Amino acid sequence: MSVLLVSAGYDHTIRFWEALTGVCLRTIQHPDSQVNRLEITNDKKLLAAAGHQNIRLYDIKTSNSNPVASFEGHRGNVTSVSFQQDNKWMVTSSEDGTIKVWDIRSPSVPRNYKHNAPVNEVVIHPNQGELISCDRDGNIRIWDLGENQCTHQLTPEDDVPLQSLSVASDGSMLVAANNKGNCYVWEMPNHTDASNLKPATKFKAHPSYITRVLLSSDVKHMATCSADHTARIWSVEDNFNLESTLDGHQRWVWDCAFSADSAYLVTASSDHYVRLWDLSTRDIIRQYGGHHKGAVCVALNDV
Repeated sequence: MSVLLVSAGYDHTIRFWEALTGVCLRTIQHPDSQVNRLEITNDKKLLAAAGHQNIRLYDIKTSNSNPVASFEGHRGNVTSVSFQQDNKWMVTSSEDGTIKVWDIRSPSVPRNYKHNAPVNEVVIHPNQGELISCDRDGNIRIWDLGENQCTHQLTPEDDVPLQSLSVASDGSMLVAANNKGNCYVWEMPNHTDASNLKPATKFKAHPSYITRVLLSSDVKHMATCSADHTARIWSVEDNFNLESTLDGHQRWVWDCAFSADSAYLVTASSDHYVRLWDLSTRDIIRQYGGHHKGAVCVALNDV
């Protein structure tokens, strides 16, 4: 199967690209709203598109441009979506101040968790029993799905919005990024329990607003995207030293995705372009131009 790249944004379209050739294979119209976030299920069969107040699931393997399922219930922009490892349920966050857990097989009434502020991101801990979320008031919350409640809250900087967070695939660390360009790192000594967080380091990653932070699947690298028009790659093993700055986008860089082997990064920008970068050389391997407004989210299927 060829490597599939999916991008979307403000032009109300979702575009499927053959990553290596740059050929656009398919375009789906998303007329309701812009698309804020894309996520591919772990079995690579479905694509979730998070828009305004809803999440649509599309079948990747067919040419059917209609969603196979729709999840309605949020009252604001849906800001992130994450799938449980067996794709039985998914969790979403929204500017309406809630996190919702949905049964994918029956898109009816979801489980609901309330923040007191717009939620910018939610991720699933590798133990599959806890959620970690961050909000515009600068809070991180850990939710125990078994106990059905928030078990832990921390606030790295008062009243500084946390835009993005990422949890290591092995459960060893949590990183979060805020609107002042700062990154915070916590170790999780007990890899199966999210609530035992030990502050590890804090550093200035960008001079301005960070839009996305992402740990690679091998937990050796971390990417940050920023309003300063760049994405940066940091070495996790070398105490988060800067490895490279990927510059070339003309406007804000909103989202990124690592390749499965962590050798490449895809970025999406307000300059309408999506780019594929070789992280060893910092070269742009491919540029995907087809969106006529800002591209704000990407997903990559290359496993």
